[in-house]
Amino acid sequence: MTTSAARPDPAPTSAGLTALEARLRDDLAWLELPAPAWVPARHVDTQRVLDVAIIGGGMAGLTASAELRLLGIHHHCIFDQAAEGREGPWITYARMQTLRSPKQLTGPALRLPALTFRAWFEAQFGREQWEALYKIPRTQWMAYLRWYRRVLDLPVRNETRIVRVATREDGLIELDVVSGAHAVHERVLARHVVLATGREGLGGPFMPDVAQSLPKRLYAHSSDEIDFAALRGRRVGVVGASASAFDNAASALEAGAASVDLFIRRAALPRINKLTGIGSPGLVHGFLHLPDEWKWRFLHYSAQSQTPPPRDSVLRVSRHEHARFHLGSPLERVTVQGDTLRVETPKGGYEVDFLIFATGFHSELDTRAEFSAIAPRVRRWRDRYTHPDGLANEELASSPDLDRNFAFQSREPATDYALSRIHCFNHAASLTHGKVAGDIPAISDGAQRLARAIAAMLFDADRERHYEALLAFDTAELNGDEWSDADATATAP
Repeated sequence: MTTSAARPDPAPTSAGLTALEARLRDDLAWLELPAPAWVPARHVDTQRVLDVAIIGGGMAGLTASAELRLLGIHHHCIFDQAAEGREGPWITYARMQTLRSPKQLTGPALRLPALTFRAWFEAQFGREQWEALYKIPRTQWMAYLRWYRRVLDLPVRNETRIVRVATREDGLIELDVVSGAHAVHERVLARHVVLATGREGLGGPFMPDVAQSLPKRLYAHSSDEIDFAALRGRRVGVVGASASAFDNAASALEAGAASVDLFIRRAALPRINKLTGIGSPGLVHGFLHLPDEWKWRFLHYSAQSQTPPPRDSVLRVSRHEHARFHLGSPLERVTVQGDTLRVETPKGGYEVDFLIFATGFHSELDTRAEFSAIAPRVRRWRDRYTHPDGLANEELASSPDLDRNFAFQSREPATDYALSRIHCFNHAASLTHGKVAGDIPAISDGAQRLARAIAAMLFDADRERHYEALLAFDTAELNGDEWSDADATATAP
């Protein structure tokens, strides 16, 4: 088995991909998918209202859109601020060489074999190359997602930013949208909104207090755009022990950094990915139904145990002689000395020219300007649940308290109909629904749960119109000449 992350050799063949796409069309036709459109159109002042608006065109947004389309909810749209082909993290701030996930996971395929990464890969490179593949190269995963979008003809509007999400008294959600190079403003109305905003979720990058007073030119978060070429010959510090920390450290080293110091709070790197040990359909489908105490216990323990960085990512760093691991070294203080940063830890002081904070993300909805109109009304776990002693976790406490439809709940439930039509399909849904709204292993299960919930809600909301259609339906299947009434015939004169 090779461990190369390079693109497979020989070159891909287009004929195989053409055949795969034909097979996918047949599969869908045999399953009678997509279902015909069935949601009654709604208009406000002549404007057609979207049945669903999806914010985010990465993997989660695409998978949700695909399942909505298969269910016959065709009048929906994905909005993404990135240029086409640059959605999500894969070719922006993700800096690993290969995905962590095993190559055989079906990911966003929605139980359609011809839609899997493996089918896409083998169609172009062959079975032998699949068997030889170690893990999926990051850029190749993005190429697969581009194909996924194209072959399913998913409705994505790129270079479009949502600047405000607000609810209306009539139960609709109003989106203020800015699009294109000329920043054209428009108002979009939707019956449902899906926040498919990835690992960043409802908040943003988490930065420790020691970073608050630092000049921006001397540091970055691992999710920022970083000019690694500019770090050539410089001393770089990386804060954290996540996969992202090692990927950024390796990127700096490979760009020619003079040295990289990794400042790691723990005395030892975590070695065991605990949730992997209990991964199963039971976890995927059962987590939602657990009592709150058990949901909290599972995710608190997982967070405390931490996920180890991939072995390949650690080796990618440690093979460099000028990479130094400082374990048991949380940052106590960082001071600025001209263009140098002085980093103080319990084990000593170090000087670096640039710091990269691989410190993860937070889920504080109040920090996002586009959600300011709804954030004060959204109920969080901390609003109604008191965790057991010794199990405090601020990230869990700030998670939105979602319902079974991934939807927000109001602090005053009886008064906020429209809020329950905004669905949180991102990392922040984990405490309520489990890891089904962003990670590759269960993304199809999550998207199907979400789309079926929206389908049910749309049908219920239009039940009067559907009942009217039931009464009005008059297509006869019998003509009346297929039988005769025996009793009527016997009594005839």
